Amino acid sequence: MVEILPSLLAADFARLGEEIARVEHAGVTMLHVDVMDGQFVPNLTMGPAVVKSLRKVTKAHLDVHLMITDPDRFSAAFVEAGADSVSVHQEACPHLDRSLRLIQSEGALAGVVLNPATPVSTLDEVLEFVDFVLVMSVNPGFGGQRFLPRSLEKIRQLAERRERFGYGYKIEIDGGVVMDNVAEIARAGAEWLVAGSSVFGAPDSGAAVRALRDAARAGQLV
Repeated sequence: MVEILPSLLAADFARLGEEIARVEHAGVTMLHVDVMDGQFVPNLTMGPAVVKSLRKVTKAHLDVHLMITDPDRFSAAFVEAGADSVSVHQEACPHLDRSLRLIQSEGALAGVVLNPATPVSTLDEVLEFVDFVLVMSVNPGFGGQRFLPRSLEKIRQLAERRERFGYGYKIEIDGGVVMDNVAEIARAGAEWLVAGSSVFGAPDSGAAVRALRDAARAGQLV
């Protein structure tokens, strides 16, 4: 089942509770939280304290994406703050197996993220036990970027590996997800679709979520 994950990076932080309530009313059950340290990516965002505050205002699944240089140092703190799933970048983890198992040992789902220039083959040793794989379809660090079409081939490769070996991971995509491409993304095999500007930049974020979800699910049926 395809899920739309509104990215809170694109929301109005002065009215965050209202923004969350609006998309939840539209049927959203998962929210995406981007964490940036100003080093791994050229931007700085929220920490565990914000996630703890979010946990107080929503029962939705909090999907925390760590775009930071030392995820092992902070992943447990985000789980303790209320994260249901935590993803780390392949490019930031010299001991990726250990990093993912650490997250799982804390009680959260563990995901691994691929930047646009990183091939799927770099994950072959962890796909058997990872809970989800997040394909970056833009270069991470800023919202509002255009979707990189070659990301579709990565999704297909991950879907093919999953089917061939009987793996159980979900496939997530983040970056440039809009009405014009959401059906094709879902058709390629992605199930968790992160959408920021196309949700919170719309006049009605709830209507935007419903439209994206309907188009994605229709795309799966083609």
